[in-house]
Amino acid sequence: MTDAPASKPFARLCRDCLAGCEADAQRCRRCGSPRLVDDFGPDLTIAHVDCDAFYAAVEKRDRPELADRPVLVAGGGRRGVVSTCCYVARTFGVRSAMPTGQALKLCPDAIVLPPDMAKYARVSRAIRERMARLTPLVEPLSIDEAFLDLTGCEGANGASAAPTLATFAREVERDIGVTVSIGLSYCKFLAKLASDLDKPRGFSVIGRAEARERLAPMSVGRLWGVGKVAQARLDRLGMRTIGDLQKLDERGVVAKLGEEGRRLWRLAQGIDNRRVSPDRETKSISSETTFENDVDDLTELTRCLLVQCERVAARLAKAGLAARALTLKLRTPDFRLRSRSRSGFGATQMAPRLFAVARALLEAEPRGQAYRLIGVAGGDLAPADEADRADLIEGDRSREKAREAAIASLRDKFGAAALQRGLAFKPDAPSRRAK
Repeated sequence: MTDAPASKPFARLCRDCLAGCEADAQRCRRCGSPRLVDDFGPDLTIAHVDCDAFYAAVEKRDRPELADRPVLVAGGGRRGVVSTCCYVARTFGVRSAMPTGQALKLCPDAIVLPPDMAKYARVSRAIRERMARLTPLVEPLSIDEAFLDLTGCEGANGASAAPTLATFAREVERDIGVTVSIGLSYCKFLAKLASDLDKPRGFSVIGRAEARERLAPMSVGRLWGVGKVAQARLDRLGMRTIGDLQKLDERGVVAKLGEEGRRLWRLAQGIDNRRVSPDRETKSISSETTFENDVDDLTELTRCLLVQCERVAARLAKAGLAARALTLKLRTPDFRLRSRSRSGFGATQMAPRLFAVARALLEAEPRGQAYRLIGVAGGDLAPADEADRADLIEGDRSREKAREAAIASLRDKFGAAALQRGLAFKPDAPSRRAK
């Protein structure tokens, strides 16, 4: 069953019954709902759809007894990190990316559940399939958010973007059991910004005429790509709000901040010409492990590194990609992050080649340093047919490739633990969380 959005012109739309409402309406005359959204017609067609507390929402859907409980999705015990927390938990001050131990101090009664990525991926695909029915221009940003460009889709959908998206949100909530928040505007930056203004179950619209005025009082931290360090720098230069940037001459901002200043100035004016691209490329493929207890033993770190390189190699093969660069990620007990990279080697999908690079990077680090997390990412990705070609230095790799393929085949058939390399094997290895 598909809900039918209002087909007649209207100024506002009821998100609960999809009835059209007058411009000054505060509640829907049909159902009494206050959840009304403005419709700006066919000029606004760029949307950002963001699932609300996605992992936790899926878990609550599958376990209704947790509906009113604070739920954290996290792995690795108290030393892990919160992947997602529900909105009940957020009232206690819990946030995503917070150490689980800290989250439990704020909310001792929270239910902590391990992540089930396979389940979340299935739900994500179901939502993505519904997006694809609205437009072929869907650009995923992560497992729980995407951009949509509905330009020219009014005829196929039977309505402009606002009622089409309201219908989509209602059907996802009814049929899939999770909620989404939607931002609608004329560019990607404003659509993404709008989707965060009214969570959860939100729907915010930013039109062209009101864009600069809506942006002006907001902190510069709301600009895409401005983190804490950049925000502090802008603050020192007297640019605390987006309005401060709007008042400045573009050349003056560029003189102070370089080309990055030009980008920020344009965003402050509501200018963002990036297109929604359904062919958004994967930038890297990674694996990381958070230890239950800090690890300073090089042998144990090396074992873990090999296991991660094998995971990355398997994920590269599954994605039809090969890596020409590798990054080693290390997080110290005080949560400081160290990244070490090497690039320029031949494209590969083979774990031993990735491990050789990663091991050299690890062994260059100071001995005796303890780490709470270690990770590996393959980057500078290339098509699989470029992987592990013969060269003048290392010669033909066909035997090595055949061996790796045989290992992969055995693991696919009997499980990842069916065959382990000697260096990675340690029955009494410390408890850890991998992803």
